[in-house]
Amino acid sequence: MKYGILGDIHGNLSALDTVLQALKRDGAQVLVSVGDVVGYGAAPKECIARLREVGAHVVLGNHDAAAIGRLDMIYFNQYAKEAVLWTQRVLSADDRAWLGALPLTRHLDHCSVAHGTLHRPELFDYIQTTEDADPSLDIMPLPVCFVGHSHVPVMLLRLRDEPTRTAFTPDAKVDLADVQRALVNVGSVGQPRDEDPRTGYALFDTELNRVEIRRLEYDIDREAHRIRSAGLPRMLADRLYLGV
Repeated sequence: MKYGILGDIHGNLSALDTVLQALKRDGAQVLVSVGDVVGYGAAPKECIARLREVGAHVVLGNHDAAAIGRLDMIYFNQYAKEAVLWTQRVLSADDRAWLGALPLTRHLDHCSVAHGTLHRPELFDYIQTTEDADPSLDIMPLPVCFVGHSHVPVMLLRLRDEPTRTAFTPDAKVDLADVQRALVNVGSVGQPRDEDPRTGYALFDTELNRVEIRRLEYDIDREAHRIRSAGLPRMLADRLYLGV
């Protein structure tokens, strides 16, 4: 089985279409999104429609929750707040209902999915250290779990010969043969923050027992123009070129 894992999309239609085309070429059979389908970008409705069309398994992100009034924006910066308020105005009742029905976690045949953490997902905490990862690794019901939220790809691992030690690797491809548990942050489709502006996604091949994070060029100019034309803060367009 091949799983295509989508990091935070954030209303970036050009990046999402690029990734979906790549996953079709890759032969991905199951598509999964770690949430934050909306927020920041200017094509939230279109991104929701794409995920519904392909039957993706999606979990709720913090921007998704804020867009339907389920999460207070007290911790959002000014740019994020402006984008959420704009998104609230453009979403249809059907869009809001779809977002509102998303679960905080999913457990599929071969992997689990959450937005920030598998442990207490409703808090939308970040996993930025091995210590942050430990509570989620401790409760994983399956050997692999995918998350996002930080927009920075990284794999946090517990190896079979050292099951109590959590290590990490920035390697883009990891063989899971010697891995007891893997918590994989897949980065971001629509707004990478690792100083690499390319879009990204993960491919999880259960037959090869391998996870690979792939990066692709996409039409940033088109998406930046869409953001500016919508009247959203220019900073949200400018940062796409920098990957921050």
